Amino acid sequence: MEVYLIRHGIAAERGTYTDDEKRPLVEQGRYKTKKVAEHLLSTKLRFDLILASPLVRAYQTAEILQQVGLSKKMDTFSPLKPHGGIEQWLSWLQQWQAEHPEGKLALVGHQPDLGNWAEMLIWGTVKGQIIVKKSGIVGLKLPGIGTPISRSTLFLLTSPKWMVP
Repeated sequence: MEVYLIRHGIAAERGTYTDDEKRPLVEQGRYKTKKVAEHLLSTKLRFDLILASPLVRAYQTAEILQQVGLSKKMDTFSPLKPHGGIEQWLSWLQQWQAEHPEGKLALVGHQPDLGNWAEMLIWGTVKGQIIVKKSGIVGLKLPGIGTPISRSTLFLLTSPKWMVP
């Protein structure tokens, strides 16, 4: 199964909203996210499900991915909020992976959490080395059920500048 960790697009500046969870994407963030989504679609990629942090900027990013046609299904998932724990997602993943062993899953969230999750899935520990740029993507091939999750394989790590003309 493949998991794509996607960071939200460029959002309003931190501190411009009383409630940081409500910071939306700015026009440039919407544009870049749409261009990234269109590029992914041109590669014939489709997600079985998009899970998004409930924060406005991540949810809006997921909506753009869905609107472009990358998935018919989308939902929010609170562990994708900043400082969310990977453990709750791993619990959820066991059942989902059993039902979708060859599935493709997109997780839309925040940095440094997405980078940390990628490191946990690859190395089993956080090293602080993987940085996911806004609208950037990490692609991981997860091992089969029963294999340690830290045996995931990194096959994609890119920023939007490599996908947006």
